[in-house]
Amino acid sequence: MGFAGTSMAVTDSQNPLLGEITCGSLLKKLQEIWDEVGESDEERDKMLLQLEQECLDVYKRKVEQAAKSRAQLLQALSDAKHELSSLQSALGEKSLAGIPENTSETIKEQLAAIAPILEQLWQQKEERIKEFSDVQSQIQKICGEIAGSLSLGDQTPSVDESDLSLKKLDEYQSQLQELQKEKSERLHKVLEFVSTVHDLCAVLGMDFFSTVTEVHPSLNDSTGVQSKSISNDTLARLAKTVLTLKEDKKQRLQKLQELASQLIDLWNLMDTPEEERRLFDHVTCNMSATVDEVTVPGALALDLIEQAEVEVERLDQLKASRMKEIAFKKQGELEEIFARAHIEIDPEAAREKIMALIDSGNIEPAELLADMDNQIAKAKEEALSRKEILDKVEKWMSACEEESWLEDYNRDENRYNASRGAHLNLKRAEKARILVNKIPALVDTLVAKTRAWEEDHDISFTYDGVPLLAMLDEYAMLRHEREEEKRRLRDQKKYHEQQNTEQETIFGSKSSPARPVSVGNKKVVGPRANGGANGTPNRRLSLNSHHNGSRSTTKDGKKDNTRPAAPVNYVAISKDDAASHVSGSDPVPASP
Repeated sequence: MGFAGTSMAVTDSQNPLLGEITCGSLLKKLQEIWDEVGESDEERDKMLLQLEQECLDVYKRKVEQAAKSRAQLLQALSDAKHELSSLQSALGEKSLAGIPENTSETIKEQLAAIAPILEQLWQQKEERIKEFSDVQSQIQKICGEIAGSLSLGDQTPSVDESDLSLKKLDEYQSQLQELQKEKSERLHKVLEFVSTVHDLCAVLGMDFFSTVTEVHPSLNDSTGVQSKSISNDTLARLAKTVLTLKEDKKQRLQKLQELASQLIDLWNLMDTPEEERRLFDHVTCNMSATVDEVTVPGALALDLIEQAEVEVERLDQLKASRMKEIAFKKQGELEEIFARAHIEIDPEAAREKIMALIDSGNIEPAELLADMDNQIAKAKEEALSRKEILDKVEKWMSACEEESWLEDYNRDENRYNASRGAHLNLKRAEKARILVNKIPALVDTLVAKTRAWEEDHDISFTYDGVPLLAMLDEYAMLRHEREEEKRRLRDQKKYHEQQNTEQETIFGSKSSPARPVSVGNKKVVGPRANGGANGTPNRRLSLNSHHNGSRSTTKDGKKDNTRPAAPVNYVAISKDDAASHVSGSDPVPASP
């Protein structure tokens, strides 16, 4: 009856026309109806039991619905907590403020507390995913540029949502920074390579844009491509291009320098005027330049090299027509070398031989010139080997000239007078005495070096056709004779003075100093009697009296007759006589 009363009370409360409706009022109303109808007690009990069962069923349904709702809320709370835990783990958050920890709170209160935190974490997760996606996209793009696969950068990267922590993001950002640094370095290398290619193409006269486009189209600025290729393949191809261009530059420079050398040789052979030579200054200016020093645009262009080749070919043809003139010019150079080295040759015979070779046509012009160049090189080598001895011969002859002057000076009775220039002569005499005292040692050194030279070369050392050792032996002999003559004159003078003293003692007067005194079969009047200026026999040794008439030549090859070929106190001897002083002498070198 309680359940029935409650049900009726609920029904009555829903009908405002009935006033205050309760289960009791409804049950009372039902009893009144039953009384009026005359329902039996069994029916009444049956209907009341039915009402009570129906109320229980309603309560059961409500309880079940409430339990189900509670279970759903618990599941939602559990899911929320799990999701919260997952988000915290993914985002790397250790703990968050506001999460309910007191289980005394209702389920809805706990859900209400967790909801804003979840919303915050979801928003944070979305932002974090966007950050990861941006960083990974940049990493993927740079990796694609390095790998040379631009399509790789267009793909959307997949973000691992299980790990969205700041630590993982920092790792990606560090990787991105390393890649950006590598990209910057690669771009710097690419730009350096491109700049080098530009400079090399300018020097070689090549098209820069077509050259770099063959490596990669992005390297051509005229195409409007903003990003340069920095891939390994591009860098390798750029490096290979630079090496190829450098090798081309080296080979072209070598070729141009060879052509320049040929041009200069041909110009010098044919006395090409300076105006004509200036037309090829752009070729000869790099004659001695290194590869790195050639930086002028077009300096090694192919058309420039071809122009030089054409000019060399033209001059070669012109050289063939001027062969005699060129050959005689080289022969003149050879004769000048021999003349400076005081080597006697027969120039007329050499020129006749050259003329005969050219006229016969049995020898190629280039072969003849090469042979003459070889002779010139050997002549220079021989002249160099004679230089030390010739320098000492020069000193010896100069010392002999000073010796001759000193003897003339010593015989001058007025040398101490206070005349103009007397003090200069006095100083010269002092220096001359020092120099003359060194002559014996100088001669000994000359003899030793000459003999050593002859042993090394197995030929006689001649000076303008006269063996030098014979000249030195003759000089030593003459010097000895001159010393003997001086001693004899001193003894004669002493004897003469002694005779004068005896006469003064006997007669009281002096004999006339002008009267010559007879000694043996010779008359002596002062130190010049029966001799030259220095008391030696009045003969001179001309070292090339049979040929050149002098011992040196001027720069243009003309004979210099301003100085004697040998000391003025030399005795002239013939070649045959001079050769007898040196055993085993070889023939005098002659020009081919």
